[in-house]
Amino acid sequence: MKPRRSSRRKHLTSPTLEPIQPNAAGIDVGATEIYVAVPADRDPQPVRCFLSFTDDLQALADWLQKCGIQSVAMESTGVYWISLFQILEARGIQVCLVNARHVKHVPGRKSDVMDCQWLQYLHSVGLLRASFRPEQAICTIRSLLRHRDSLVEMAAVHIQHMQKALTQMNLQLHHVISDITGVTGMAILDAIVMGQRDPQTLARLRDPRVKTPEETIVKALVGDYRREHLFALRQSMEAYRSYKKLMAGCDLEIEQYLVALDAKVDVKEKPLPAAKYPHKTRGNEFCFDLRSHLYRIFGVDLTAIPGMDAITAHTILAEIGADLSKFHSAAAFASWLGLCPDNRVSGGKVLSVKTRTVANRASAALRRAAQSLHGSKTYLGNYYRRMRTRLGAPMAITAAAHKLARIIFHLLTTRQGYDESIFAAEETRHRKRTELRLRKQAREFGLQLIPLNV
Repeated sequence: MKPRRSSRRKHLTSPTLEPIQPNAAGIDVGATEIYVAVPADRDPQPVRCFLSFTDDLQALADWLQKCGIQSVAMESTGVYWISLFQILEARGIQVCLVNARHVKHVPGRKSDVMDCQWLQYLHSVGLLRASFRPEQAICTIRSLLRHRDSLVEMAAVHIQHMQKALTQMNLQLHHVISDITGVTGMAILDAIVMGQRDPQTLARLRDPRVKTPEETIVKALVGDYRREHLFALRQSMEAYRSYKKLMAGCDLEIEQYLVALDAKVDVKEKPLPAAKYPHKTRGNEFCFDLRSHLYRIFGVDLTAIPGMDAITAHTILAEIGADLSKFHSAAAFASWLGLCPDNRVSGGKVLSVKTRTVANRASAALRRAAQSLHGSKTYLGNYYRRMRTRLGAPMAITAAAHKLARIIFHLLTTRQGYDESIFAAEETRHRKRTELRLRKQAREFGLQLIPLNV
């Protein structure tokens, strides 16, 4: 424990509201120092400062238990709160993790001591809402998935370095084949760094599945082989393969945690159906059957939804989990994702209906899934194209992502599989509305629509 910097600091005035949670504390989390405030009647020194070392965090938890604290409120500051959150949770203390924007001080109230006192006061009178945080098993998978995403990004950087080295040598290989990290690309690059320079010999390493003619590849491999660029190419290839190896190890670790999660469906009695919308395999996909694990954990096949693939479904699992009981409705779920209008009304006048800006990976994944619906010949594909015609691409993506979120909420809460026929009635109603609108426009121009007998 560390004493306060000054004994002359002013404290908050006595609360004017009746405390709803008398056993509440407030914590202001920092990188090196953590300030804690408890009710004034619990300790002669109700505000204390602790260092961020593990022993000090354990002493902090001991002091809170000594003061009879049952619930704690603290801001989600970076990643500094995670260790303290886990220690307090293990001690049986309820932790209310709040958004920093929800507890802003009034002007003139800004210091570490005042912050923790302000949090304690707001929490004691019930004015704070806890942020959503999934169970610990899901948080573990989320940490591993985010680490894997960073490995994918760093591997992509080295692919760019490889392309830069090829461009500086005027080798246009990355322009004539779709992926230089594929079988053909890596075989040719390995031969180049080993000393092979003959374009004909290099082009014969082309995989038969490559559609680019061998003559084009020969022309692309005529360039200025310079030593410094070959050195950069060699190191970039080594770094890329190193990150691919790390990704494979991360995949094995993630699979072990997925196997440990409870199953919502008996795969033997109700096996996984065949993929309805097969997608093209990408180079950064998992090295195990991710779709089967997700089906067992969710109890339904989310990849049956148009636009959803296994990686998107896994993002939903890692960021939210399979239990959506903390969201009382699909509307609340969509609001948490930031996919519904954030109506701001003052004086009876609508000031804004824009969606909230949220840093949510699940929301971003649903937006990518919605954008992929542009060529889908399904109800959701028709809906996206219709919204894009009326509202433009950005708002259409949000609208389609909102619909995907509602569908996912329904599937996970009812454990019912996705059924495209449910939307047939809605599609029929839309066709009738369109027909009535066209007939009305035709009458205005003095024309008449005659149906074709097909």
